[in-house]
Amino acid sequence: MRAAVVRSFGGPESVEVVESELPEPGARQVRIKVAAAALNPVDAGVRTGAFGGAGKQIGLGWDVAGTVDATGVATAWSPGDRVVALDHGMVKALGTHAEYAVVDADAVALAPTTVDAVHAATLPLNALTAAQALDLLELEEGRSLLVTGAAGAVGGFAAELAARRGVAVTGLARAADEEFVRSLGATPAAGELPAGGFDAVLDAAVLGERALRWVRDGGAYAGVIPQAQPAPARGVRTSAVEVAADGARLAELVRLVDEGALTLRVAGTYALDDAAEAHARLAAGGVRGRIVLVP
Repeated sequence: MRAAVVRSFGGPESVEVVESELPEPGARQVRIKVAAAALNPVDAGVRTGAFGGAGKQIGLGWDVAGTVDATGVATAWSPGDRVVALDHGMVKALGTHAEYAVVDADAVALAPTTVDAVHAATLPLNALTAAQALDLLELEEGRSLLVTGAAGAVGGFAAELAARRGVAVTGLARAADEEFVRSLGATPAAGELPAGGFDAVLDAAVLGERALRWVRDGGAYAGVIPQAQPAPARGVRTSAVEVAADGARLAELVRLVDEGALTLRVAGTYALDDAAEAHARLAAGGVRGRIVLVP
């Protein structure tokens, strides 16, 4: 099969599409024939060496939508099942940017029935990150939340999920994205935000200390880069999500997609052979929605 990998760190040109042996699923694993796989900023980080692995072949891609092709023992999945999954891991020989991907069976959920595979592939990593970050904040109905980067992939899902829970959500985004932020159930931030004005902040834009100022004394802050949150201050509890594969939780998010409660956005598609071009497009910035590779 073909797979997108990096064998030396650098810019988009360092992404190679190579021939690799077809991976075999082990116990409690499934092999998925990839229909679509989203490209995320974490892939750019892997490509540039932010997570280590020098001297190794590193596979790219965390999100996958496709069809179960083979299973190991002790799984409830069957060949032909249409699924989505999160293939977690910074430094791995193969990822989901390939023709086939092997993932743990408990990372898998049935795919949405109301969208195509390209859109479904934008769900796992970003929606699970948003949901698990909200868990860290422990917000009750009626509390106030500021989401930074509310027009981005993680921020958009976080705004929709929090609003659905009855949280009063304010979304910080560019002026051009105000209408989109409203469509998520959030109020676009207007003017200078008040210091201490919110019960919690979900900092999808990675503003750090600046975002911490907007949390009230004794509130909560959740970041999206593991172990990179600002130090606690004024009694504000700070944390950062380290996303975990969770098929059961992913199934809940799929249900919300099929109910029309979560918005999936695709910025464009590229053939797997054009993975380097897709990385260049991501690096150019200004992307709204996810770029998706289609083998």
